[in-house]
Amino acid sequence: MRWNQQELTTPTVQALPGLARLNNLVRTVRTPDFAGVTFHEILAKTALNHVPGASQAMPHAWTINPYRGCQHACTYCFARNTHTYLDLDAGKDFDSEIIVKVNVAEVVAKELRTKGDQVPAVSLGTNTDPYQRAEGRYKLMPGIIDALVKARKPLSILTKGTLLRRDLDLLASASREVPVDIAMSIAIYDDALQQSVEPGTPSTTARLATVKAVRDHNMDCTVFLMPVLPYITDTKEHLDHALALVKESGASSVIYTALHLRPGAKEWYMLWLQQERPELVAKYEEMYAKSAYGPVGYRKWLAARIEPLIRAHGLHKGIENPATGGVRNSAVASVASPQPMLF
Repeated sequence: MRWNQQELTTPTVQALPGLARLNNLVRTVRTPDFAGVTFHEILAKTALNHVPGASQAMPHAWTINPYRGCQHACTYCFARNTHTYLDLDAGKDFDSEIIVKVNVAEVVAKELRTKGDQVPAVSLGTNTDPYQRAEGRYKLMPGIIDALVKARKPLSILTKGTLLRRDLDLLASASREVPVDIAMSIAIYDDALQQSVEPGTPSTTARLATVKAVRDHNMDCTVFLMPVLPYITDTKEHLDHALALVKESGASSVIYTALHLRPGAKEWYMLWLQQERPELVAKYEEMYAKSAYGPVGYRKWLAARIEPLIRAHGLHKGIENPATGGVRNSAVASVASPQPMLF
């Protein structure tokens, strides 16, 4: 069925009250191929986002988010609260009301012509996933990649989407022109738990196979083993099993961190916890009572548990970009921090 036959005629103000403040709505689309999901196609005015850095070594960064909202539906997703800016809720709306910047590649190319000297590299996947299921329909990433390569801009991609495999030939070709860094986010290595916490994501097995596919294209691939869920996925058995599978996939390095719960994500994750693991609710309320981040003592305990396992499996510890939370771009890292990414 053609998409233009499924266009709704609901006025912009009624369809998405907050959207008019940011962009121009082209149309709202529903299709049986994406049951329960509504796509709001917009003409973006800007595409490059400037992110202040956390240190002199990484003073700032630039990101691109072709989508707002995410069909992965991860209960812990830190980006959930951004949907409230559009008068949508951070829960179900974030999972099912997806904003699509249909002209994003053209806007990227235009902005790079005017801001090129200010942009050392660009990160994708640091807010919502550029390879969520919607990308299979809209195919925005090839145009974005092409624009970045033509502007000679290094790029990095963090994703949970196995749809990345569609673009591996393009990314391998791009990597011969500019530095390309790829990371696959794989937090949970228990199938039932993974589908409960991240119901819209590809399976762990499929994502590990995608890591191998990246490596088969002669590119590095970091695995983000994050977030580690306190009292759930922080057992030695789970971490050891996870790292064995990461090593088997051929991953170049691994990055981990404990769960943090920002507003929006905290409420949604705690709702899941109450339903699935009610015995842990009190412990989580205590852990995250004062901060979105787990207590320093817990994070030190986790490091003491997981880092020997990383070494035991012969894996390297990668470096997270402190500005974006994504994989650190090797082109920028080589200038800011010449040390190898090892323990």
